[in-house]
Amino acid sequence: MNEKDFIDRLRNGDEDAFRALVDAWKDRIYNTCLGLVQQGEDAEDCTQEVFITAYRKIGQFREEAAVGTWLYRVAVNRSLDLLRKRSREKQHGEWIDFQHPGVQLEKKQDAAILFRAIRQLPENQKVAYQLQQMENLSQREIAAVMDISESAVEGLLQRARNTLRKILITYLDKNN
Repeated sequence: MNEKDFIDRLRNGDEDAFRALVDAWKDRIYNTCLGLVQQGEDAEDCTQEVFITAYRKIGQFREEAAVGTWLYRVAVNRSLDLLRKRSREKQHGEWIDFQHPGVQLEKKQDAAILFRAIRQLPENQKVAYQLQQMENLSQREIAAVMDISESAVEGLLQRARNTLRKILITYLDKNN
């Protein structure tokens, strides 16, 4: 079945189609949310919200991009909304250390340092970096998710790498 037929089934309230959508995308959407919010429970909540939004708003899907791109966009927006809310609540309070479940035990300390550095990136750089590094999306796919040009994505990724390099060098200088 092609994507157009699949979208039509979703729009007509086909529960099997919706279940197939969730089954096909839940892990990738969870991973995207987890990479951004860096807390498992929050990532689960965001993932559920993404699929609730998809169910409620599939009729508004314009088919200008693939369904997956739309889901990633919703996931990024939900995750960023949660981060903004959390930021307002904490007002620069201390973040808890994040341990990504996919990181091997011997690499957990290095990963925690990296995730702490990623949190310091500006929002748009963080999103582009996470989508590339955690989801292995191409610059074209990231551009579609973020609704920006490929050259803008390239610039965001370059600035993110430069910023991370500076943060990590500063950290290493302080701790060695």
